[in-house]
Amino acid sequence: MIRFLLGKLTGLALVLMSCGPVLAMGGSTPPPGSIAVERAAPSRPGAPAPVDAASADPAGDAVAGEVGAVQPDIRTAAEVTPESLLFERRPLVVFADTPADSAFAAQMELLHRDPAALERRRVTVITDTDPAAQSPWRQKLRPRGFSLMVLDLDGTVIDRKPAPWDSREITRAIDKTPVRRSETRAHGGR
Repeated sequence: MIRFLLGKLTGLALVLMSCGPVLAMGGSTPPPGSIAVERAAPSRPGAPAPVDAASADPAGDAVAGEVGAVQPDIRTAAEVTPESLLFERRPLVVFADTPADSAFAAQMELLHRDPAALERRRVTVITDTDPAAQSPWRQKLRPRGFSLMVLDLDGTVIDRKPAPWDSREITRAIDKTPVRRSETRAHGGR
């Protein structure tokens, strides 16, 4: 619940920061997502206890070092719509004409190798292996055969690939976007 609320606050802070310093909390106080300053402050007698990284970090960095602790957030196209993820999660949509597609199987295996990197960037994997269903994802993105599409928080397409990509390539594409760069600055370089 706390992570959910912090995620909502972080999304709101990003929107306010994009409006400029005048609108972002009157320009005089930092936006609500700047928790890194509090964690970096040295402790002194009588000062409040440091913020627990596991409860304060909406990006999930606290579990990144634990091997096997993080599973990728994978959903089917029928479970979630593009609008439900706007400004909350980055959709990574994996299309195939059938679940037996070898490229689809390879892509899913690659995504399970480093799920923590995807979670730090708030990535939700959407799988769509039924062209006949004409999901909202297919109608919006119009894939052909196997296709991998990385979208940003605002729904814009970052990259389209006709072949499987590993987590490292996906995260590099995400890290180049202006939205991710502002997130990184707001969270102290992570």
